[in-house]
Amino acid sequence: MKLLKEIKKYSPVLIIILVLSTSCKNEPKKEDIKTTETSRVDYLPYYEDESFTPHWITPGTTEEQKFHKIPDFKLINQLGDTVTQATFENKIYITDFFFTTCPGICPKLAESMLKVQEEFKDDPEVLLLSHSVMPTTDSVPVLNAYAKSHNVIDNKWHLVTGDKTEIYALGREQYFVENDLGEPKSLDDFLHTENFLLIDKNKHIRGIYNGLNRASVAQLIIDINALKTE
Repeated sequence: MKLLKEIKKYSPVLIIILVLSTSCKNEPKKEDIKTTETSRVDYLPYYEDESFTPHWITPGTTEEQKFHKIPDFKLINQLGDTVTQATFENKIYITDFFFTTCPGICPKLAESMLKVQEEFKDDPEVLLLSHSVMPTTDSVPVLNAYAKSHNVIDNKWHLVTGDKTEIYALGREQYFVENDLGEPKSLDDFLHTENFLLIDKNKHIRGIYNGLNRASVAQLIIDINALKTE
């Protein structure tokens, strides 16, 4: 009886000790804690075709240097300035395809791009590039007016026009922005997509995102920050 009384007397203390001991053992290590502010992986994957199969390559390796890169191009932005790959030398950029009179998804895509622009407006490492898929109607003055009405920061976000053949070839054969896997397309087939592409400083494709999806755009911003640390 005396022993039973002693156990009852100290049982609250024993319970507290047991709880503390268990919680300490189960506390996650710092390196195991994941947050939404960091990328999902150590290095973002690389992509080289319309299937968007991820290739896990270590940056700076010979394999990375030989991997698919966006080739040079020559287009004209909303200021009438020539835009080439030299414009994006040592820059990370986000690219998409649109047209100024689009009544459907383009305004929503512009809102998403504005979020990215706002996030990196003071960061000289990050630029934005939007290609008009109706370059014959989206002239420099039209793009300039569109830029002003959408709060585009000149030389941060380039809205470009130019040769339609070059723009469509870039979109379909280099950025692989359309989702019509394996379906042949000609210049007469309209190029229109909600996809954003993330391009690194070495002109590699490092991510594809749905510009209409908030979570996807949020992940894009996270991945841009991850790319900056490579």
